[in-house]
Amino acid sequence: MKRLLPIAALGLLLSACQVVGPDYKLPEQAAVNRGDLQGPIMGEGSNVVSAPVPADWWKLYNDPRLDQLVQQAMASNTDLRVAAANLQRSRYQVQQAESAGGWSAGAKAEAQRLQESGEAFLLPDKVPVGNIGSVGITTSYQFDLFGTLQRGIESAKASADATQAAADIARITLVADVVRSYTQVCAANEELAIANQSLDLQAQSTKLTQRLRDAGRGDETQVTRSQTQYKSLRAEMPRYEASRQAGLFRLSMLLAKPVDQLPVGTGTCAELPHIAQLLPVGDGATLLKRRPDVRQAERQLAAATARIGVATGALYPDISIGATVGTVGLLENLGTPATNRWGFGPMISWTVPTNGARARIHEAEAATQGALAHFDGVVLNAIRETQTGLAQYTAVLQRRDALAEAEQSARQAADQTHRFFQAGRESFLADLQATRTYTEMRAQLAAANTQVAMNQIDLFLALGGGWESGRTQGTKPGKP
Repeated sequence: MKRLLPIAALGLLLSACQVVGPDYKLPEQAAVNRGDLQGPIMGEGSNVVSAPVPADWWKLYNDPRLDQLVQQAMASNTDLRVAAANLQRSRYQVQQAESAGGWSAGAKAEAQRLQESGEAFLLPDKVPVGNIGSVGITTSYQFDLFGTLQRGIESAKASADATQAAADIARITLVADVVRSYTQVCAANEELAIANQSLDLQAQSTKLTQRLRDAGRGDETQVTRSQTQYKSLRAEMPRYEASRQAGLFRLSMLLAKPVDQLPVGTGTCAELPHIAQLLPVGDGATLLKRRPDVRQAERQLAAATARIGVATGALYPDISIGATVGTVGLLENLGTPATNRWGFGPMISWTVPTNGARARIHEAEAATQGALAHFDGVVLNAIRETQTGLAQYTAVLQRRDALAEAEQSARQAADQTHRFFQAGRESFLADLQATRTYTEMRAQLAAANTQVAMNQIDLFLALGGGWESGRTQGTKPGKP
């Protein structure tokens, strides 16, 4: 009966244990639960549709070369390699937290020439020198009576989920950068082609002016003005080439490859990537579930909440039960009954919480409040970015359409004025001005088309699509 009492007491203690700290639950007052953020996010005339955002949104461009660029970037980008290393580290941290407590074991063996102190054994004489050996095996089991270790595991897992979300952020940012850089190359080539056409047109106008001067129907001032316009257009050419080179260099960095090893035709792309459909944007509820930065902030809140329990657990003792078996004595006597030893029993270790333990609990609680505020800010910013992207996309589309109409009118006006000039019914200045206006409108329209393409990329980035493709299998993300 006496032997059973300690076991019964230990069982009663185990049955009474509970997990310290608050259980994680998404606060009802969190911004992610607001009803006004769950509905449609598109406005009238946005040229978008409330349909699910595809994971591989860049494939909407139907551009095999762009698909190849994204695929190669996913495989070799240095930022993704850093993110993968961070994710692997966080998973090992989870394994470390899961390994804490529970069973542990150790073994020790030593041998030494030893002169013991006689007085240490209350002997007045000198103890003989001897060859002393020691062999022992210990094992113990630490009980997580108060859930401190469990909270540590919860914190580590939530942090790993947040790291996974950070890797997803790196992935969607990479995709957007690749598409943006490729678009920059194509836009520079397209605008350069338009500028060359305008330059040829101005060169023809200059030659005609020279012929009219030679025929006595013009003067040197008209020729000079036409040549000035030609030189002004030619001065813009280096800007397009610099933009093209910048896009290629950025692609080279994103893919971690030399420029000459980029997919064939990348540098000569002369047509902007184009999506021939309404852009799918979904609604607020799916946006908040899809955006990895929202998921990252929510997981950081969960980790901060679990750390309150870890800090609270420092107030309580560590309780374990252990056993030892071994042999200690002269080397020639090791293993004999006289040298053998063993032990079994509970062990309690408790540090009186007077060294700021309670302050650390309050610190963890304050950190949790900060994490909640950060989470709310990320949610609100996600909605803001998407709504702003939609508004800007609508605006640049309207501007592009207006410029397209203006470009058509400028073309007709330039053709008519030029025919009238050849027939002697319009002055040279009128013809020159009409040509200049048409040239400017073509350049403005090309720039507007580029802006539309860039705003499409920004909108998809705000929508948070693209991280689902190629994700490394592992820790599943938490759900806000």
